[in-house]
Amino acid sequence: MKPAWIRFLRRLQGAGFLLPAALTGYLWLKGGDPSLPGYSCPLRLLTGFPCPTCFLTRATGASLRGQFGDAFSLHAFGPLVAAALVIWSVAAIRRRRLALPPPAAWQVAAVCGVLMVYWGVRMGVTYGLGIPAFPSG
Repeated sequence: MKPAWIRFLRRLQGAGFLLPAALTGYLWLKGGDPSLPGYSCPLRLLTGFPCPTCFLTRATGASLRGQFGDAFSLHAFGPLVAAALVIWSVAAIRRRRLALPPPAAWQVAAVCGVLMVYWGVRMGVTYGLGIPAFPSG
């Protein structure tokens, strides 16, 4: 007979498909209470300049709570990431599998390209024109 901790790990491993729903739920909670633990942007901490995904976590949390005005003011990709997390959560629970089919390379490149253009525009507006395009904090 296997020890109890090995049986527990096997059960936990079998419940991995719930991870996307747990992450989505945590971001929903964090959208209502920003003081919950989380990581701040290391690039912004080191350089003072925001990275392409700065404020995306807050925007995703606001989107999950239905606060789309706040979400768009934080990061335009917030509602898209929230929708993707909900879709991933539902698909993982229905299939009882964590992984979904991986995206094609061109899809990843397109998303990264659009994200970089969005970030470049925000940086140009903020640091080139002096108009704040990033939220404070």
